[in-house]
Amino acid sequence: MSTRPPAAADLAAMGEALAEARLALETGDVPVGAVVLDRDGVVVGRGHNTREAHADPTGHAEVLALRDAAATLGRWRLDDCTLVVTLEPCLMCAGATVLARVPRLVLGAWDPKAGACGSQWDVVRDRRLNHRVEVVGDVRAQESSALLRGFFESHRQEPGQGAEGL
Repeated sequence: MSTRPPAAADLAAMGEALAEARLALETGDVPVGAVVLDRDGVVVGRGHNTREAHADPTGHAEVLALRDAAATLGRWRLDDCTLVVTLEPCLMCAGATVLARVPRLVLGAWDPKAGACGSQWDVVRDRRLNHRVEVVGDVRAQESSALLRGFFESHRQEPGQGAEGL
């Protein structure tokens, strides 16, 4: 993890990812959002969780943003891009980030239960793989955490809806 303060461009890009995360709330999905930036800092891919909306276990923000970026750029190698996501990627999304050859990942909140970029696992920097990713964490982490916390608190207060239903 980088120990430098976040760059202004990273803070702004996280704002775009947070806007995507809020879109997930409209369909009852966990509010995670992601954007992919090209080498000039232009957003070329967007995504937010759609697992509930589309009944798709792969409907994670990062996967959707990577797919969108690949379609926009017309190539699967995103080796000059940055992935910006509001929550530390899971195993699937960390693997997709490595396989897309993304060189840089900017994340908001860490996920101590399922994070695969330094919390539970560190897939993106595993030396056994042919590609490693620079990780910049804690960018607007409080905003990302507050959005997630609010979502889960509201779901726990609904009658008959326990945390295991999420």
